[in-house]
Amino acid sequence: MALDVTKTHVLHEWKYGKPMIACRYEPQGRFLFSSSEDYSLQRWNAESGEKIAWEAHDSWVRDFAFLPDGETVISAGCDDRIIFWPTAAEKPEPKVEVAAHKGWVRCVDVNGDGSLIASGGNDRLVKLWSPDGKLVKELAGHERDVYSVFFHPDGRFLLSGDLDGKVHQWEVATGKLARTFEAKDLHSYNGGQGVHYGGIRDITLSADKKTLAMTGLHKASNPLGAVNEPLNYLFDWESGKEVRKQPADGIKGIGTNIDFLSDGTELVASGGSGGGYLLFFKAGEEKHFHNLKLKDTVRGMSVHPDGLRVATTHYDGHIRISKMTEKAA
Repeated sequence: MALDVTKTHVLHEWKYGKPMIACRYEPQGRFLFSSSEDYSLQRWNAESGEKIAWEAHDSWVRDFAFLPDGETVISAGCDDRIIFWPTAAEKPEPKVEVAAHKGWVRCVDVNGDGSLIASGGNDRLVKLWSPDGKLVKELAGHERDVYSVFFHPDGRFLLSGDLDGKVHQWEVATGKLARTFEAKDLHSYNGGQGVHYGGIRDITLSADKKTLAMTGLHKASNPLGAVNEPLNYLFDWESGKEVRKQPADGIKGIGTNIDFLSDGTELVASGGSGGGYLLFFKAGEEKHFHNLKLKDTVRGMSVHPDGLRVATTHYDGHIRISKMTEKAA
């Protein structure tokens, strides 16, 4: 599907009222799940915007993932837990609850056939779980907090990104470390503030499985003051070699999420002291060719299965649904 992203516009604004964090569309596209700083989860009807909200974790929820049939959603919380919920229940109650990590659980992903769930957190571990919440494997090797996990579509490999700007590629069957991608500029250390900052905020792979992409931030001259800019790294999957970096010069923020659209365009969500943006890159170019300025700081993004709608969560307590258009034949 060829897209004209220059016509991307905000289609809906859905108000929750408390600062929002993460979001994810379920695979069938019926619902959008989101989280808020009040520790609740929300389920939004993707067509009407109607919502239900419920108390979930004892802290923020940083990420979501779904089993392939869309009937189970998994939330990853900063209260050390992952919780499995029925997606469409009128009053969701936990199906499975797991004390997954010692410290924040920052990320979660599910492999293609739904047989394994991966989580990563501030204990610097990556863990693999069965759909009934049983620990299958523990992967140790990161030297700093794990920020993102991503299953390769073929199921053989799992990728995990950390605060140091390293992405480890693991063999799922053996748990062995196959190789490491180095995105050094996505990590910074400020000696005056004593802060390590940055990290691999999101990882994805192009549809042809040739390009590995990740996003985060660089130029963190004042981390505690949120002075930094988004940055993407692209790697050739086969060789493991860096292809290019893609800065968003002049935009103050963090690359929170990255995805490949149906025509190969990279879509990046950025939020920070400069506000909120959707940034559009061509994989073969260094600079973004278009951006959509949004009303408030973006903190999470998810692309609808239709490939046209994009949900973003915002600090001002809103979900914003932006829509791209197809190019005329």
